Amino acid sequence: MTTGPEGMAVPFYAATGNEVALFEHAHRNRLPVLLKGPTGCGKTRFVAHMAARLGRPLHTVSCHDDLTAADLTGRYLLKGGDTVWVDGPLTRAVREGAVCYLDEVVEARKDVTVVLHPLTDDRRILPLERTGETLDAPPDFMLVVSYNPGYQNILKSLKPSTRQRFVAISFDFPAPEAETAIVARESGLEHDQAAPLVRLANALRALKGQDLEEGVSTRLLIYCATLIRSGMPRDEAVLAAMVEPLTDDDEVKAALLRTAELTIG
Repeated sequence: MTTGPEGMAVPFYAATGNEVALFEHAHRNRLPVLLKGPTGCGKTRFVAHMAARLGRPLHTVSCHDDLTAADLTGRYLLKGGDTVWVDGPLTRAVREGAVCYLDEVVEARKDVTVVLHPLTDDRRILPLERTGETLDAPPDFMLVVSYNPGYQNILKSLKPSTRQRFVAISFDFPAPEAETAIVARESGLEHDQAAPLVRLANALRALKGQDLEEGVSTRLLIYCATLIRSGMPRDEAVLAAMVEPLTDDDEVKAALLRTAELTIG
């Protein structure tokens, strides 16, 4: 593992295009970034890699249906009989000049995007109505959000007025040879043992939209390879890490296992 400018450990990430340079340019020019891509293709690892590479702290928020603007900005809490203001992760990131990463931002409530708007235009401010403060984002602050277009629907999508505030980077699964190298490196499994797993993953991904809502992620591939590396039989590892996580339907599972048998034997 390499180290960044502040001596921070830089998590491994294998670039597949110009995403590293684009992120660095966006940070240098104080531009917010939107990452688009399927689950488990490396978006979160990429942000961790880039934050460390730039020597900036990272605040990550996994967005969900109940996430409110107050969860991001902060709220008053009782402590020792006193009422004190406690910053949320977005406010802390602005104060520190950190990278704030909102994973799957479309899952959050609609009031969250309203809070983000002043930070994603030339104002770069965060108004805190409850404290009366208006924070100016320092030059090193960066807002990064992500979402999975495969899950986008009429109820959960980014409005054009929000999307057009970001520089966007599209992610997908790496090419087979690159993905094999990643799986081998991350799991410790031999390259020639990882390659059939990648072939299987691509065969299963081709079923997305038919029997499956989502394909096998690189993350699941690494899990599968890790199980094999630790001594689990390959068929059992494939079932546990590449079939069971994708579906609860017994007929679909059987079809996926037949695909595995035909693909890797």
